[in-house]
Amino acid sequence: MKIYRDNTKIYDTKLLKLNKLLNRNSFLRLFIFLISSIILIYLFSNELFTPFFIVFPISIICFALVLKHHTKIAYLTKHTSFLKRINEFEILREKCNLEGFDTGHKFINPNHPYTSDLDIFGQHSIFQLVNRTTTESGNILLSEWLSEPASNNEILDRQKAIKELSQKLEWRQDFQAAGMHFQNKKSDYFKLLDWVKEPVVLLKYRRIYIAVALILPVLLLLVSYFFYANLGSQKVIIYFSLMILVLLINYMILKKVKPMAEDIVKTSTKNLQILRGYRTLINKIESENFKSKKLYDLQSVLIHGKYSAYNEISSLCKILDFSQQRPIPKVPIGGNAMYTLLNFFLLLDIHLIIDTEKWKTKNKAFLKLWADVVSEFEVINSFAGFSYSNPSYTFPEITEKNNYVYFESVGHPLINPDKRVCNNFLSEGQGDVVMITGSNMGGKSTFLRSVGVNLVLALAGAPCCAKYGQITKLKLFTSMRTQDNLKEGVSSFYAELDRIEKMLKLIESNHNVFFLLDEMFKGTNSKDRHRGGFSLVNQISKLKTSGIIATHDIELAKLVGNNKLVTNYSFNSEIKDNSMIFSYELHPEICYDFNASELMKKSGINILSNISKSEIE
Repeated sequence: MKIYRDNTKIYDTKLLKLNKLLNRNSFLRLFIFLISSIILIYLFSNELFTPFFIVFPISIICFALVLKHHTKIAYLTKHTSFLKRINEFEILREKCNLEGFDTGHKFINPNHPYTSDLDIFGQHSIFQLVNRTTTESGNILLSEWLSEPASNNEILDRQKAIKELSQKLEWRQDFQAAGMHFQNKKSDYFKLLDWVKEPVVLLKYRRIYIAVALILPVLLLLVSYFFYANLGSQKVIIYFSLMILVLLINYMILKKVKPMAEDIVKTSTKNLQILRGYRTLINKIESENFKSKKLYDLQSVLIHGKYSAYNEISSLCKILDFSQQRPIPKVPIGGNAMYTLLNFFLLLDIHLIIDTEKWKTKNKAFLKLWADVVSEFEVINSFAGFSYSNPSYTFPEITEKNNYVYFESVGHPLINPDKRVCNNFLSEGQGDVVMITGSNMGGKSTFLRSVGVNLVLALAGAPCCAKYGQITKLKLFTSMRTQDNLKEGVSSFYAELDRIEKMLKLIESNHNVFFLLDEMFKGTNSKDRHRGGFSLVNQISKLKTSGIIATHDIELAKLVGNNKLVTNYSFNSEIKDNSMIFSYELHPEICYDFNASELMKKSGINILSNISKSEIE
């Protein structure tokens, strides 16, 4: 789309200006440091202490202001680079160039009813085409939406939310870029949730511990005062003994709470990045106005009255930021040595632990909900970006009819639009089985995947690669890429039988199952394949199901067609100027041409034209 190319140029120009500003600011920061150092050294060396103590704080304030401005520009520069990258990603998606995108490989499940056959995850997959999430939880939720159909009402709510969000281009891209600042492929999201649920310890006795944490430092201060006030007298020994006693009590208390304090430090080290990411994304959600019911309801989970998820997570981030001052366990370099010193006198660990446990007690029931809201916004945002980038795609109507699937001009979204050929498809109800015959490379498998992929998108609430669609909620099942398993000693034929068995069990236990079968029983001899194919089609026709079967077996297609067990369609090709021409257009009839022999000839095989059928047998 032109807007992505325009945005890329705009952000590129903005980045040049920001980088110049950043360099200028870096020079200014260095200049202030050097000038201030020279002036202060001159004043101190000439014993001009009055101006020294005036210049010193002014220098610190100036340096701090320039540093703050530098940090702001650096963040804006990084944010702008993310926005530029987002628009570059959209341009790549337009061309179906998905090599650099997250494959969602960890979600691949060969035993899933359809995801492996339909390229939902993996290289050149739907996940790569759609995914615009930045959090681990958003990533997981997107995989779930693509792996399991939603209810009819949920699909409709998602459609409205996606339509609304698709028009908020600037907000969507800013939302995604905000998350990219904290993106972490090695996220410990589930460990964070487990940590928040851990039982509190000190909070049960908080009054005692807080009293101790306040009284002992005051007592130590008083004893220290009297110790120095009585230097040279006999009482100094008493006050010195009291000082040692208080410090010993402090040591014992700190030793007892040390594991809890160290756990907070470890957790903050791992989870601050995740929490900051959620905080930033929540802030974007809380500050925007939404009209669709789903988006409004999700936003309401984060903010109601004076209660704000953003404020609550910010308070936890402050606590964990403070914990970073504490030396990191088993790490020789890290933390702040001043913390160790002050902790020994002021018992900072107790305040750190109690503040953390207070936050857990107040919010542990909500953190998962907040993460879920952010995840849903990320997934809806992903589909909204997908929808915006493909304005010709449609949101299918949802019908209550059984096993109803209708697509007008349906195509495969992973095929470049310039090469994509679209076809109409209709399955009117239970028992409606379509058999597709066709020449090699004619488009049978691609068509099956086109229908399957668009059903997956439709049942997730997303737009489909079609001009119009009307479907019912379906359980989708495929058997297209059955492979042998040498490790487990399973042949491709047995692997296919296993898939068929699972399909039949699913059909028997569920209504509205829609299946996609590609070349049945290809792992056995032709007679058994023919007999088994007819038997399976005959069995399926008596069950409450519908679907598509692709096959090269013309005799089987004729037999099941004559018995009115299926409706026959086909893809055909023709030879022109010694080249194979494929139209990829679906025809309402059995295939009338075969190109296998021609393809064999092109591979150097001398095809015998006068061999008889009896000789073959």
